[in-house]
Amino acid sequence: MSNTPICIRAPERPREGGRAPTRAPARAASLAALGLVLSVGACEPVAHVVLERAPGETPHEEYRLSLEDAGLLGTALGSEWLQASREALEEPQFLSLPYREEGLLPLREATALGFSISADRGQRIRAELEMLESEEDPALFVDLFRVAGGEGGELRHLVASGPGSRTVDFEARVSGEYLLRLQPELLRGGRYRLTVELLPGMAFPVEGSGMRDIGSGFGASRDGGRREHHGVDVFASRGTPVVSATEGTVRRVSETPIGGKVVWIRDEAVGRSLYYAHLDSQLVAEGARVQPGDTLGLVGNTGNARTTPPHLHFGVYAQGEGPIDPMPFIRDPGGPLPPLPATLGGVGEWGRTISDGARVRSRPTTSSTTVAELPQNASLEIVAAVGDWRRVRLPDGRRGFVSASLVEGIEELLDEEEILALAQRRNAR
Repeated sequence: MSNTPICIRAPERPREGGRAPTRAPARAASLAALGLVLSVGACEPVAHVVLERAPGETPHEEYRLSLEDAGLLGTALGSEWLQASREALEEPQFLSLPYREEGLLPLREATALGFSISADRGQRIRAELEMLESEEDPALFVDLFRVAGGEGGELRHLVASGPGSRTVDFEARVSGEYLLRLQPELLRGGRYRLTVELLPGMAFPVEGSGMRDIGSGFGASRDGGRREHHGVDVFASRGTPVVSATEGTVRRVSETPIGGKVVWIRDEAVGRSLYYAHLDSQLVAEGARVQPGDTLGLVGNTGNARTTPPHLHFGVYAQGEGPIDPMPFIRDPGGPLPPLPATLGGVGEWGRTISDGARVRSRPTTSSTTVAELPQNASLEIVAAVGDWRRVRLPDGRRGFVSASLVEGIEELLDEEEILALAQRRNAR
């Protein structure tokens, strides 16, 4: 495999007004690192993409290698597919979650979707791509990356959808920015629905309870400031079932002066231990394997909690790090998904604004930042439908959302030369 350097940029969040700032140079990436052949010419790479596995192990990389073996990477269509892969990571759409859109993956145009997501440690990023209508069942590659080291830093490949799957589900180990890339194989596409959500990384540890029942958080002062609280207290009636928040092994069932009746669960997959204290009774034995939702014991106030109402002290301990805040692991970010669009009218086409002062927003809400304010009959590309909004791309490359009531498709009004001219304006930005 060639080690020709490629140009890749880790995205930077747009400043006020939606325009991305000029990016500073960073380190070069090799073909083996990213698994993309983007250019054989000289370039000034500005980020470094690292696959945290051997080259060829992701479906996207395997497909790229198959194109290379077939001699298709040197063709115009192959180059466009690779260029789309790069641009999806360089110029992602910044999302607020939960998010859902419907759109069209064009059959005759190489394309890829790129989205930027902010997640806290302990939250799960779940993305699912469904094909609603397609001439054939296309191969679709879903990959998740982490931006390491802040804006302009390395992109680290984390997880890819498996064979036959169009879903990724990943627990964030570091708070920060993550990039989601979705791309079909060449000459395949159709109507799709994308759903992206943030979910808690663990089940809530007390049956029937929720965040409203937490009465004391991580880091709260204890013993007149001599120590800190290394967990969260979930208040519930005595005898309420305490359940496993994760899959793991029961490592210890004991009684201590501080914790009273306690249970320790070890999650070997991630090197993490969970601590359940002040139980009224313990209902598991050491060495038992447990799944999320399995009962471990009952809520009580044993140990140094005997003068307080019954509650569970729940702690999370990371290997080599000690106690960490359990909140992001059990808090459900919640929020309703955007409604399904009533129609896909104009999606996948060039469109125009139907009134003066149409605002392109950074998010599909009227309270979000204005990316651009457009005059009547301004041209734009209608990329996808998000409820009553349209995700659009302007000829100068800016992206955002505009109310569906303010745009209409116009490709049926244009001839082939006019459509080509609009596309060239976009690509020449």
